[in-house]
Amino acid sequence: MPSPLISVVIPAYDQQKQLADCLDSLLAQSFRGFEVLVVVDRSPDAPVQLAERYAARHPQVTVLHLDAAVGVGVARDAGAARAQGAYLLFLDADHLLARDALRTFADHLDRTGPVDVLLFGHTREHAGREWPGGAEALLAAAGPEVFGPLDHPELLGAPALIWDRLLRREHWVRQGLAFPDGRYEEVPTVHRAMLTAERIAVLPRACVQLRRRETVHPTGSPGSSSFDIFDQYERSFALLDELSATAGPALDAVREALFTRMIRHYLFVFDLAGCVTRAERPQFFHRAAEHHRRFQPPGHRRPGGREGVKFSLLAGGAYPAFEVAKLSQIARTTLTGRR
Repeated sequence: MPSPLISVVIPAYDQQKQLADCLDSLLAQSFRGFEVLVVVDRSPDAPVQLAERYAARHPQVTVLHLDAAVGVGVARDAGAARAQGAYLLFLDADHLLARDALRTFADHLDRTGPVDVLLFGHTREHAGREWPGGAEALLAAAGPEVFGPLDHPELLGAPALIWDRLLRREHWVRQGLAFPDGRYEEVPTVHRAMLTAERIAVLPRACVQLRRRETVHPTGSPGSSSFDIFDQYERSFALLDELSATAGPALDAVREALFTRMIRHYLFVFDLAGCVTRAERPQFFHRAAEHHRRFQPPGHRRPGGREGVKFSLLAGGAYPAFEVAKLSQIARTTLTGRR
């Protein structure tokens, strides 16, 4: 039997009871040159029996059992190590694959030839409302030609999501790619995959839907927390320092895009309910402010508008003023909603 084109790796954490829908969206694809690796660990959120039922009925589905509760990153690494496909697609239980997405990937790769990374779009759905992901304009502007990471540095300013791209397995192995411990484990892995790639292509079509609004995955490695985000971006900027010896000033635009993405991510997590407790807020803010001072590129230009005000308050370490501004914004929003 020939090796599949695509290996789909799914850590089987199913808090919202959506894994069956995810698997159904895969198995309904018209393209059949793929395998599914469902990774089940000892977490109480891992639906072992559900995964086994699918594997019993569908030869394309394999269940990989792990002997401890390891978290999403280690589970993904275990699935990638067992994969046989030419490309890796990492999904979670709360993802749905668009109709004929795999066929679209295969056709696009026929046109481009082998690439290390194939980026594509996604949508988000919550409470019956759907909206596009955060990189549509960037993907559309990249054009149809294959390129290198320094040709479109603005793509490093997009959210670092592992599930909106195909990764060539040969590239994964050659670069020793893996997910670090903790939450936000995608961040340095995605950045290393992009910055060490030789050939990148873009498919400007939404191929995956995320059916949750939160960005914190509850299955980070044991002992993980929202503060892990700082370690993850430190890894990404350390990679830039490694590459600067050979790339030199060509990395300046990448550094600018990555810095802006980092600060936006910090502010988003800081404001997202359930991520940072009230008691943790001062510490989180000051850690973010320290990274702003440490990693700000020369000549950095802050965004305009309200976002620029947040960047400015963070740059100055002005935590009380930041909280006052946030409360004022909430008050204005509430009053506007009552009119």
